Amino acid sequence: MLMSGADYRDSLRRYNPRVFVDGRRVESVADEPSLAPGIAAVAVTYDFALMPEHVQVMTARQSTSGATVNRMLHINETSTDLLYKLEAVRLVCRESGCAQRYLSHDALNGIFQATKRTDDAHGTDYHQRFLTYLHRVQDEDLTLGVAMTDAKGDRSRRPGAQDNPDVYVHITERRADGIVIRGTKAIVTGAPYMHEFLVMPCRTMTPEDADFAVCCAVPIDAEGVTIVARPAGRPGEAAAKFSAKYGQSTGVVIFDDVFVPWDSVFLAGEVEEGGFLTTSYATHHRHSCIGARAGFGDLLIGAGAMMIEANGLDIGRHGHIRDAMVELIKIVEGFFACGVAASVYGLKDPAGSIMPDAVFSNIGKLLLATQIYDMHRLAHYVSGGLVVALPGPEEDHNPETQASLAAVLAGRPDIPASQRLEVARLVEDLTASSQGGWYSMISLHGGGSPEAMKREIWRNYPVQDKVEVVERLLDRGVLDEGQRVSKQPGRCCVTGCDVPAPPSAPVPDTME
Repeated sequence: MLMSGADYRDSLRRYNPRVFVDGRRVESVADEPSLAPGIAAVAVTYDFALMPEHVQVMTARQSTSGATVNRMLHINETSTDLLYKLEAVRLVCRESGCAQRYLSHDALNGIFQATKRTDDAHGTDYHQRFLTYLHRVQDEDLTLGVAMTDAKGDRSRRPGAQDNPDVYVHITERRADGIVIRGTKAIVTGAPYMHEFLVMPCRTMTPEDADFAVCCAVPIDAEGVTIVARPAGRPGEAAAKFSAKYGQSTGVVIFDDVFVPWDSVFLAGEVEEGGFLTTSYATHHRHSCIGARAGFGDLLIGAGAMMIEANGLDIGRHGHIRDAMVELIKIVEGFFACGVAASVYGLKDPAGSIMPDAVFSNIGKLLLATQIYDMHRLAHYVSGGLVVALPGPEEDHNPETQASLAAVLAGRPDIPASQRLEVARLVEDLTASSQGGWYSMISLHGGGSPEAMKREIWRNYPVQDKVEVVERLLDRGVLDEGQRVSKQPGRCCVTGCDVPAPPSAPVPDTME
């Protein structure tokens, strides 16, 4: 059953998680003002799925059950599914800045692939367990938090070599009815207002670290779970034109000897498949991040155009302003095009789902991660210095200053000063406030650091294909069976190329 945003808020009241925000215990997540912008952002994914104009991209038919489900919970089967998911994420993030729920989608797709691979390799029954879980989540229209990034401790040491093993989540006990896990996940998006957590490994593991290769589902209010979170957005701040309504909380989630029944365990020590899950999820998530930040880019493009108009500038006559807007558009649509390409070139997985192309997914995510600062700069450039120089919103209603400020801070005569100031505060909120800095950070590090994307691009890019093209053009030679021969050192034979012997010295003529 598809829920509405109001249904989602009500559903949170059925849970009683142990949540702390700003040093105090939260009694009711659904009624907590500091978390309201985050709940509102997730609620967008529910409400949009019920709107007739958005049904095609926001819902899908799950083939394993035949049910119509929210796109944020669907297992992709075709390139069209990937394209619709990309559009759906852009749509809801254009409305909310960051709708967060697409992480549920990315984790479910990664686990779907990993459990099938594990069963094929080890004869386990993880995949069927996961399908049963998946269908319940879809039927109840839940939102799942991805508990993936461990606290990690000393980054130079592997999980099992840490002084404090609890910096990584790990299995401490295996029982007939399930497992017990312990440890800390340091960055969990939307942690306080999820229904359940999907615990996943955040790196490849060695056999010595097998207890850390664990994937399971844990209700948010399971005994032993504690969430230490930050407020979502800037609730209650008059200047927060956007983030007072929509925002995102993140939380540190501590698992203190939490029992997980076997039906909710999807990996328990399979290190190779745990590594596959980590990279599979990363590719799905980076593909989704492209859509998310394109939606954020839509906000900057729209706000920038409105500021230009309110300032009285004509893009047709002011080429530098037009160039800046075109640069902003180029950045946003450039990385989004990588998402489209990743969808079109997606590869079918043995599990029956489809995987976005890894190269295009990682290139798109790398572009947005490193160009988010340029997006902010360009928005500032076209908007003007008023964005950070204007007085606070309280002066808009101060009888001693209101009239004079309205007279001198207006731009075009047909656009009221109040409207110009409102757009300026929106640009400030999105780009120059603490919330703007937060958008930069999640763009840079969310889904992995740029270095992780560079590694994936290099690992998956067919460099050798390009080498072979050049070799053919250089006519390096052909073997009898028609295969090309490389004359690069170490590739044509074990010892590399044969170095030609120097010519012998000429023998002098003898005189009789």
